[in-house]
Amino acid sequence: MWILPLVGYAGVLFGFGFLTLAIASGLYYLSELVEEHTVFAKKLLSRLIYSIITIQIFLTLVDRFPTFLSLLSIGSHAVYAGNLRRFPIVRLTDPVFLLSCVLVILNHFLWFHYFSTPPLPSSSRNRTTNRYDDTDIPSFAEIASFFGICVWLVPFAMFVSLSAGENVLPSMGSEYVTGDSNRTSGMTAKLGVDGDQRGKRSAKGLVKAAIDGTFQWMGDSGEALGLWRGDKRRF
Repeated sequence: MWILPLVGYAGVLFGFGFLTLAIASGLYYLSELVEEHTVFAKKLLSRLIYSIITIQIFLTLVDRFPTFLSLLSIGSHAVYAGNLRRFPIVRLTDPVFLLSCVLVILNHFLWFHYFSTPPLPSSSRNRTTNRYDDTDIPSFAEIASFFGICVWLVPFAMFVSLSAGENVLPSMGSEYVTGDSNRTSGMTAKLGVDGDQRGKRSAKGLVKAAIDGTFQWMGDSGEALGLWRGDKRRF
């Protein structure tokens, strides 16, 4: 068979493309929801962080997870909570934000190394050194659930929720990212309450900024290659 494999490859490519667009659309919608309900989103993220810290404590005490990695995970979520000080605005050069990015990668690799290390053989006489008993080896679903909830959930939620500083117009509290309190206060006095509300709503989430930037780059690249001109495409 020659044609059917080609059809299969084409179907995989189309499916991957549609799946990518669906995920991007969902993230874009979630980012807009956060922009409209920032107070509720901040409360939800705070309670989510406290819940994961509680789960990690129970995993350490009951399931005997390694103490060092558990303390690292708890400390990482405490650092993540520091990004909620001026939610949803974040400065990309903020030490807390940069440390959060490093801790996300560090937690992923350390926990992945922990779960990927096979347990000692059951025939070993020194059973106190075994990481798991024969009946307590975690399944793939349990490991994936742990990564999804205790490692990736809060960083992913913050990536969807937070807004980069360069996407914020002058308003009350924006001196945190602009670094010019005098100009901000003067602009706020001119705009008044309505202008302040518009400035707050103008904050664009990191996900929306990334998606908009990607589509803008695709449009500019298509125009540069001569595939289309402006909004009129050739195909």
